[in-house]
Amino acid sequence: MSEQAPPPFEPVDEDWRTALAVVAHPDDMEYGAAAAVARWTSQGKRIVYVMATSGEAGIDSMDPDECRTVREAEQIASAALVGVDTVEFLGHPDGVVEYGLPLRRDIARAVRRHRPEIVLTTNFRDTYGGTFPNQADHIAVGRATLDGVRDAGNRWVFRELLAEGHEPWNGVRQVWAAGSPEARHAVDTTDHFDAGVASLEAHRAYLDGLGGDMADARGFLDSFGRMTGSRLGVRYASSFEVVPLR
Repeated sequence: MSEQAPPPFEPVDEDWRTALAVVAHPDDMEYGAAAAVARWTSQGKRIVYVMATSGEAGIDSMDPDECRTVREAEQIASAALVGVDTVEFLGHPDGVVEYGLPLRRDIARAVRRHRPEIVLTTNFRDTYGGTFPNQADHIAVGRATLDGVRDAGNRWVFRELLAEGHEPWNGVRQVWAAGSPEARHAVDTTDHFDAGVASLEAHRAYLDGLGGDMADARGFLDSFGRMTGSRLGVRYASSFEVVPLR
């Protein structure tokens, strides 16, 4: 019996103006979602990036104190290539991010400060589909993002945020997790694919240290972009698991 083809993706709702992307590491947005960001900023939408870590444990040959500076600079340059001019780093330790109240509070603070309609994150499921395991920081940050968004709307959770002047924000309509095996939606990135490639290539030190197939920015993104695009009926696309909050 032949294997059944996966169902077509539904287009994401693009009727919004502001988004906040909360991910674990520099480069997380670039492995699949940066081309979508380029599309949205070209439409006049405003997107802010928040990195839980600075990716300081990501290059084996580079001491973390040096690596932190390099990777932050690469992420800022990478974001600028897709129209993002604000990148923030929360300072959690790379590789050992813990899901818990401090991380939820930091994310809730960012949501209250930036007041987005859509929050982007990366796959928070245990795997990427099948048996290939997800990375621990991705899971912790993705799950904390889901909870931190709801915390941001509750006046009586993290009351210290009120003392800091951050009023509750209940305006997040949906959380979108890029690259999730549970994705049912996608966005056409055909016209912005090259911008997404350039954004990943801006992580030069990281890619040089990484090596292998994932260091081939164009080849890696082409493969997954085409696969996703085939389910949306376009050349290239980025997929998202959409979690409604209203």
